[in-house]
Amino acid sequence: MNVKQLRAFVTVAKFQSFAQAGEHLHVSQPALSLTIKALEDNLGGALLSRTTRSVSLTPEGEVLLPLARQLLADWDNTEELLRQRFTLQLGRVSIAAMPAFAGNLLPATLKEFRQRYPRVNVTVHDVINEQVLELVRHRRVELGIGFEPEASEPMLFKPLYLDRFVAVVPTDSPLARQQQVTWRELLAEDFIALQRPSAVRLLLEQHLAAEHGKLAVAFESHQLSTIGRMVANGLGVSAVPALCIRQMEELGAHCVALVEPVIERRLGVFLLADHKLSAAAQALLDVLQQSTRSQEVKCVQ
Repeated sequence: MNVKQLRAFVTVAKFQSFAQAGEHLHVSQPALSLTIKALEDNLGGALLSRTTRSVSLTPEGEVLLPLARQLLADWDNTEELLRQRFTLQLGRVSIAAMPAFAGNLLPATLKEFRQRYPRVNVTVHDVINEQVLELVRHRRVELGIGFEPEASEPMLFKPLYLDRFVAVVPTDSPLARQQQVTWRELLAEDFIALQRPSAVRLLLEQHLAAEHGKLAVAFESHQLSTIGRMVANGLGVSAVPALCIRQMEELGAHCVALVEPVIERRLGVFLLADHKLSAAAQALLDVLQQSTRSQEVKCVQ
């Protein structure tokens, strides 16, 4: 039993005529009769009672008719649903992004995506970098956004840009009047850091260990917004990726170029190498790459 046979049966039952049903389906009467016969042979008995003047349903045909109508409706709905998803008239995509990106560059990207594909829904998991990788590994999201993973990770990495860390200082601090700040100058102040296992925290510790030893932390927080408020209120200083500059300034802090050493890391999108992206995820990836190029991520010089 197949869709073609069911559609032929329902159409003959509707018109109670092979001639009219054939015209509606754009097939000849002999071809339509063969299709109905094949359906009856497959099911094991007659579904239609034929006379020279009329066509009527047998008791088994009466049983099949409502079921066949429902099957055809489900088939047509499935076809239309998938067609809409492939053409991005409908859809859903889940992504994970590290907080620094999710709270700063991602909203503008999602706005552009929404303008292009208003009926595609996006779920964003705002989690630390390691959790982003976990969500991608376990296929709970299709795309992850964060710092470049280790080479041993079994996933593709598509770079978006190279980000550089900047100093975050109170607006009334002498450091705020400098063109750039060295790490030695910054670490002479009380330092406010993201809590482990934040990728930002771990990256800073790795780069500073050789020259500055263990990172001395006065205050810790899970949230970048809390760190910005702490700095703005004079509790200390911090260092964040340049993509957070606007957020820090909106919170009342000031950002300055950070040198000796310059710490930078590629930020991008990662996905499983053996996973074929859905149409919605591929479209979002395209918008991410285009939008990130057009958004100006300034490192204070």
